[in-house]
Amino acid sequence: MTVEAQGRRGKRTRVWVALSAVALIIALLIVPPYVSISRYKNRISQVLAASIGRPVRLSSVELRILPRPSFVLTDLVVEEDPAYGAEPVLYANTVTASIRLLPLWRGGLEISRISVDEASLNLVRTGAGRWNMDPFFRSAAGGVTGSAGARTIPFPYLEATNSRVNVKNGVEKLPYSLVNADLSFWQESPGVWRVRLRGQPARTDVSLGLPDTGTVRLEASLRRAPELHQMPVHIDLDWREAQLGQLSRLVLGSDEGWRGDLTGELHLDGTAEAAQVKARLRATGVHRAEFAPASAIDFDASCGFVYHYSTRGLEKVLCDSPVGDGRARLREGVPGQAGEPQLSLELDRVPVQIALDALRTLRRGLDPSLQAAGTMSGQISYAASTGAIPPRATGQTPRKGTNARTSKLHAVPAGPLSGAISVAGLRITGDGLSKPIQVAKMTIEPAAGTAPALMATAAIPAGAPLPLNVTARLSLSDYQLGVRGPAALPRLREMARLGGIPNVSLLDNVNGQPALIDLSADGPWLPPPPPLEAPLSTASAGSASAGSTGGAEKSSPAPVAGGSDRMSGTVTLRAATWKADFLANPVQITAATLRVDNAGERWDPVEFRYGPVWGTAMFQLPASCDPESSCPPTFGVRFESLDSAALEAAILGARQSDTLLSNLLARLRSDNAPGWPELEGTVQAGELTLGPVTLNDAAASLRIGAAATEITTLDADLLGGRIHATGSVTPGAKPVYKLAGSFTGLNAAGAGQLLGMTWAGNGLEGTGQIELTGFTAEDLGTSAKGTLHFDWRHGSVSEANDIEFPPVLSRFDRWTADAEIANGAITLKQNQVERGVHKLAVAGSAVFGDPPTVSFGSSLEDRAARR
Repeated sequence: MTVEAQGRRGKRTRVWVALSAVALIIALLIVPPYVSISRYKNRISQVLAASIGRPVRLSSVELRILPRPSFVLTDLVVEEDPAYGAEPVLYANTVTASIRLLPLWRGGLEISRISVDEASLNLVRTGAGRWNMDPFFRSAAGGVTGSAGARTIPFPYLEATNSRVNVKNGVEKLPYSLVNADLSFWQESPGVWRVRLRGQPARTDVSLGLPDTGTVRLEASLRRAPELHQMPVHIDLDWREAQLGQLSRLVLGSDEGWRGDLTGELHLDGTAEAAQVKARLRATGVHRAEFAPASAIDFDASCGFVYHYSTRGLEKVLCDSPVGDGRARLREGVPGQAGEPQLSLELDRVPVQIALDALRTLRRGLDPSLQAAGTMSGQISYAASTGAIPPRATGQTPRKGTNARTSKLHAVPAGPLSGAISVAGLRITGDGLSKPIQVAKMTIEPAAGTAPALMATAAIPAGAPLPLNVTARLSLSDYQLGVRGPAALPRLREMARLGGIPNVSLLDNVNGQPALIDLSADGPWLPPPPPLEAPLSTASAGSASAGSTGGAEKSSPAPVAGGSDRMSGTVTLRAATWKADFLANPVQITAATLRVDNAGERWDPVEFRYGPVWGTAMFQLPASCDPESSCPPTFGVRFESLDSAALEAAILGARQSDTLLSNLLARLRSDNAPGWPELEGTVQAGELTLGPVTLNDAAASLRIGAAATEITTLDADLLGGRIHATGSVTPGAKPVYKLAGSFTGLNAAGAGQLLGMTWAGNGLEGTGQIELTGFTAEDLGTSAKGTLHFDWRHGSVSEANDIEFPPVLSRFDRWTADAEIANGAITLKQNQVERGVHKLAVAGSAVFGDPPTVSFGSSLEDRAARR
């Protein structure tokens, strides 16, 4: 054959191959949509169910040829084992199942790869501790037998992208999940399985910034075993780029105000029954959100231990971490249910600042400027059945400074803890401290009792002749703190503010002798997340008995900083003074007790003197309050006897420039005058003198505000009768008084005596209202305006002080009258005197003064009767 003929044949061959390829491609693109494979739907479901080991349902199947032969499944549902619940274990809208080509030539159908996107996978744990993946792994490990039983169907490569992994505890779906998850599961070699997972932790019941919750990555291999917990496994797990603020929202449900970055690693080899675990936890820049410390908390802790799943126990524990310039080490074992737990914590020159930073990171309210100097060294051991210290590791020598004498001074109490930690050179400084708090030496040792806890006691100088005794009981979950002893008031205010104690302002502007403190506080280290709705205040807003001086009642402690912390106890003052901006002079306090309990904070009783005024008082702050409602503090004041002129002079000052209170008037006239705080309460007086009138058993309910004081009720005995009134007092250049009320049973003789006349008969009844302005009696008299109505039955008026009065008043059956108060006098208006069948009217007035000037005019009826 010639070369030319061979060239023509090769050219024709290439053309036919090209045409055949084009025809095949066209067929692959055009023919599949016209090929019905719906009759294979059940067969495909059976193959998938056999490959996965779970019943499978799907709604439709399509054939796809390119890029490789596969089925596109719609609405794939993988049913759950009824032992783990009714909800499907997997749901996906669209699934691609790739087909193995060689089995097709033999007439078989096998799936090589199952790919799902945006699927939802449920991991279920029963109350007995079994997982719904256990049967799946066992069936996968054992292989899947074909329909004829002659051969084993290879397990397909499973992968999920952009999916969600949910966690359930029985039938209850927990709020925790992995989102944007990529999951792969495949058989690397016979009997060896690989798992790869990547996702972002999320929580469904709170709003999270997902980029800040970090990324979880898992690489695992498993080997065939009859039970899941018997499978040899190797796991590499890490959680990176987690921001502590979002991490606290994820774990606790609320942002606890922590900031910093956290990275965790875990490596596991073995089986669930005996797993060798190595873990590493690193944190950088840990601090609270409200402040940036000079040196944030950084730590890098490494741990190794053996974990036993059946007993939930640990053994051969060894954790080691550098802490500042010192070191912390956790050793020994915790066997769990199978044995007696033992644990030992060793500290070697660990800076106290680390403990302060940790406390400040956990809890709000501590002063960010606080700094602590000093170190902690020692060992605390835990043994469940005895207080004995576990044997030391070989080569370990007793720490310097530990001797027999120290052991005798600090006897080991009966309990699971033993040992001691010494704190040396403790010195606390801060912007809020006028001088440092110093404790030369302090020992932290086990507390008496069976519950594991540590106890520390320190004597802290607080500006008094004797130091404050501070005791603390610390456990893993909570703390208890007690403070007892004297403290100078300036130092007490400093320490209270540094500790974040609320309502420290109760001690502002108080000076005098050292206070006697007896306070205790307790609470968890991590407060629970706040409720969805703030609870309504349960503190009573009503007024309390102003004269109550009863002892402290036993009650549950009151909440303080942190929301779940509680405080109770007393602070007692003697010979102190209190100066408020809205008062001209300081209040002299003979004795006062601040009580802290479940009702809030209250001063009860307070024995005080303000100028010439003596009395007892109670002042209370509510424990909690609805933010949408007003919950002002309440007070109660009681006087045995009180003169209104003295009270007015004490509170508002006098007009004379040479008095101690004259400067207050200038402040009252100023636009920048300090206003009264919002208060509600009662004022009681055994005797209240109002000029020539004395009220007995007077009680008034007041609502004090910056703009005015409202008198909601005023009740008192007057001239043998009873009065009831309401009103207000408005401060200004001159205070404005408004009163409206009624009176019943006023003694006629007493009322006449006020006017310099002799009256007799039944009691008077009536109503009235009046408005007065000013400070002095002259100001009040000339500014008074209002109305008065009275009704007097069976009375008589006799001459006195040369006052001429109408004869009809010498004896009458009833006298009703309306009077006007104006221009410094009370003037009779419409009135009627009934005497038998006669009804007459009289004219008269009383000019305010001391004594008042009373005069009567003659009416037409009087003049006619005389003629």
